[in-house]
Order: sequence, then structure tokens, then C-alpha cells
Amino acid sequence: MTTLRAGLIQTRTPATQAAALDHVLPLVREAAAGGAQLIATPEGTNVLQKDKSRLFPQLRSLEDDVCVAGLRAAAADLGVWLLVGSALVLRADGKAANRAALIAPDGAIRATYDKLHMFDVDLPTGETARESETYEPGEAAVVAEAAGAKLGLTICYDVRFPALHRALALAGAEVITVPAAFTRPTGEAHWEVLLRARAIETGSFVLAPAQGGFHDDGRGTYGRTLAVAPWGEVLGKLDHDDPGVLMVDLDLDAVGKARRAIPNLKNARAFSGPL
Repeated sequence: MTTLRAGLIQTRTPATQAAALDHVLPLVREAAAGGAQLIATPEGTNVLQKDKSRLFPQLRSLEDDVCVAGLRAAAADLGVWLLVGSALVLRADGKAANRAALIAPDGAIRATYDKLHMFDVDLPTGETARESETYEPGEAAVVAEAAGAKLGLTICYDVRFPALHRALALAGAEVITVPAAFTRPTGEAHWEVLLRARAIETGSFVLAPAQGGFHDDGRGTYGRTLAVAPWGEVLGKLDHDDPGVLMVDLDLDAVGKARRAIPNLKNARAFSGPL
């Protein structure tokens, strides 16, 4: 049996990078002390600020971000793989990106992924979001190796697009990460069912570290960090929105077992229509 111990971090990220690092570091250390080989943090780990005029002056490149630099140093000090679920960063062209960063135990960034799908919505509650007004979407799906497993990287709203998860599984992903800052109304309605569906459809583990609670910038996020096994059962969850750590053990052999039992990845057929 090939087992991977993962630590999923739930945060309530502040509105500056320095404060965000102070907030997340103790939780990362707690996960490492619990034996985590892979630690994953939520979307917006380095800063959450919905006011564009306040956000942009703070943004730096991934390499120059204070919070990311601190997490790279922590990964090296602790000897763990660390997925920064996403950092809000400045691209070389001066635009912003919502970017995941996979950090190796030597502190090097081994892979990055820019969020593909922008959360541009008008919710029934009256809440609106226009991520495309702030961030440039990514162009490519990413699978990377970490801690003996193949990770498929996604971010938050990506969870609503099954084709992305299928592509990751077909490319060999055994574990799909869904770091998120889900809104409270959509989280209450859809969070767990979407995550379980993506796990079942792909025969993959799904790890979803989340933001939770009410933040400095006024937003509310749902929390309820969750880990799902390839057969769809919930391995563990934080049933609240407070900062915390969820520890789970992943039997990677379960991926092959689930995919052999329900070989939908192989059985899919091309089709025409509808007209």
C-alpha cells in the first residue's frame, strides 16, 4: 500500500501579505508536526483584498511575494512539499494572476498553475463577482509530481468544469487539488456535492483546502475544508469556517481500484450533435 499523509490548511487570510504569512505559518507547522508529507493551503493564501485599488499596489511577482517567500523557506525548513493553493500575483505584463505554486522540500517552485475559469457571476442573493476584471485566466492544465503522487492542479471555480478534471485524470493525476475561497451561499448549496462528484467522475482523491469566515476586506467565505476518496466517500472535513488543519491519509492504490471498478475514463466515446 502506498500512503500519502496530507495536511489541508483552512485560513481566514488577511488583506496584506505580511499578515497573511503570520496567519498561515503556524498552521503549516502544525500540519508538518502531524507528519504531513504534502501540505496544501487555500486560494488567496498570500492576500485577500477585493478592492482592486488596494490590491494592485500590493501585488508582486510570485518570486518576490513576501508570503510566498516565507512559505518557500518553511517548506525547506520542514522538509515537506507545500502547495500554495493560490497566490494573487503580478504577471510580467503588469496584469494580475491567480496562481498556484507547488514548492518542493528544498524550497524550489516545481510547478505553477494559473486559474483557468474566472468567477463572473450574479448570484440569486444579489452578490456579484467579476474576477475577469482583475485577473487574467490561465491557458493550460497542469499535472505535477509531489510526495510520490501525481497532482492535478485546479483553483476554486474550476471545480464546476468537469472536462478539466477529466483531462487531469487522463494525464495521470491521482490527486486533484481544489484550493478555494468559496462564497457562503454557493458553498452551502454546492461545495461538498461538487467535490464528491469530481472525485467519483475521475476516480481521484480530491483535496480542497478552503478559506473560511469573514475577512478584513469584508467578504465572507464558506470554509468546510474537505478531502474525498476516489469512490466518493468523505475522508475528512472541518465542519466549520475557522482556521485549522485537516490531516488525512491517502491510500494511492485506491485510485487504480476505483478506475478499474468503474472504467469511465476509458469507456467515453466521441459523439456528434446535438444539432
